[in-house]
Amino acid sequence: MTILHVILLAIIQGMAELLPVSSSAHVVVAEKLMGMDPTSPAMTLLLVMLHTGTMFAVIAYFWKQWRATYFRDARTFKTIVGQLFVASFVTAIIGYGLIEGIEKLVLHGKHAQVEELFGRLDLIAPALAAVGILILIAGLRHSRDNASGRRDDRVPGSTGLDMTQAGWIGGIQGLCLPFRGFSRSGATISTGMLLGVAKARAEEFSFALAVILTPPAIAREVWRLLKAEHLAGAAPIANAMMPSLLGMVFAFLAGLLALKWLSQWLESGRWYWFGIYCLVAAVAVGYLHHMGY
Repeated sequence: MTILHVILLAIIQGMAELLPVSSSAHVVVAEKLMGMDPTSPAMTLLLVMLHTGTMFAVIAYFWKQWRATYFRDARTFKTIVGQLFVASFVTAIIGYGLIEGIEKLVLHGKHAQVEELFGRLDLIAPALAAVGILILIAGLRHSRDNASGRRDDRVPGSTGLDMTQAGWIGGIQGLCLPFRGFSRSGATISTGMLLGVAKARAEEFSFALAVILTPPAIAREVWRLLKAEHLAGAAPIANAMMPSLLGMVFAFLAGLLALKWLSQWLESGRWYWFGIYCLVAAVAVGYLHHMGY
């Protein structure tokens, strides 16, 4: 893997991560087209570090909005902390429960890891199709309600959502963890919209959840890297970390651009176009699998 490969993957990740089109699917396809193994510990660590870059982009982009919405008074801050805790707890129960089940019941290996499935284009294609349908339904319903004068996205509370809505969003996020292609941002924002959360508030909450989710994901991949038989000791780990850190910087810059575009599309009522894109991408990925990738 060269520096050029890292930069290219970082740009793909940064642009796609913060758009509801599944960055992981795009990066996995790019890696396969470049002859890389997306399931190797070094590559999954790189992907997580790219996520870290986009996490910092999220913090930089949303900080003013979060400060105005979530930090305006002690009561609101307490509410959002509780909602983020509930959503993250539900994510952990469902997501890591699914991961354990897949590793023990599907892969049947003592040392099996769900990352072994991350390069499977035959699994990524239906995941893209599923999230595409969810985004399409949410976007078309929102456009229909706006056209008819109905507003299903009225804000129910100071943070823009209630505890039940937060729990549902966290549960959908949990479903995304084991499946590359099932876009986390696309699924969580669409779920919020279908539950009646204002689209901008659903976006804010979804990316706040991403900030919480990223550190455990980094820890998991570092642990996996340490467990890998061909990477033992500090020097190989440092060699694996250096390109990942470079990629993190480029993912941060690309992520800022993607966030600006995402917000514009959310406000302009074109959310459903991301669903159409995911459906087209699902067909393309399915074709690549048929071609032997």
